[in-house]
Amino acid sequence: MSIRLLFAVTLTCLLIGCSKDQVKEDGPAEVTDLSADSTTATSDETAAQAYGADSDSGSAFSELDDPQSPLSVRIIYFEYDSSEIRSDYRSAIEAHSLYLQKNPNTTITLEGHADERGSREYNLALGEKRAKAVKQQMLLLGASSSQIRLVSYGEERPASDGHDDYSWQQNRRVEILY
Repeated sequence: MSIRLLFAVTLTCLLIGCSKDQVKEDGPAEVTDLSADSTTATSDETAAQAYGADSDSGSAFSELDDPQSPLSVRIIYFEYDSSEIRSDYRSAIEAHSLYLQKNPNTTITLEGHADERGSREYNLALGEKRAKAVKQQMLLLGASSSQIRLVSYGEERPASDGHDDYSWQQNRRVEILY
């Protein structure tokens, strides 16, 4: 586990100095937000926490599953090379923040993604920046930092495998996982 922590810290430091003009490199890598929590969970533990809501939520699951609810919007899309939250997603982020306020034992994971253009390191940093932007908005709207975990996959997990504008639009996103 200490090797994972060392790798994550080293990679985070490396990402700070990344430039978007770098040449694209091959191979996946994962970055987790270490600033949100002093303890680091393995990816299996994080996945288990991301899908777990508090046991008291009962009927709240219907609210999460209601397609008419703003909570059904769980993917926030971004413009090219941007981490600015578009105005059409603000109401969804507000609804998720309110839900987290009402359910203090619920945790979510914000997964940041990028399209394939740019270097692997740049895309990891951009995915993290997008996830942090959504987290910051949720915190400003009343959610607790302890309820939100961040992970960046960069270009590693594309929603669409194409190499065109439509595919790139689908891949520039933050996914909200309960």
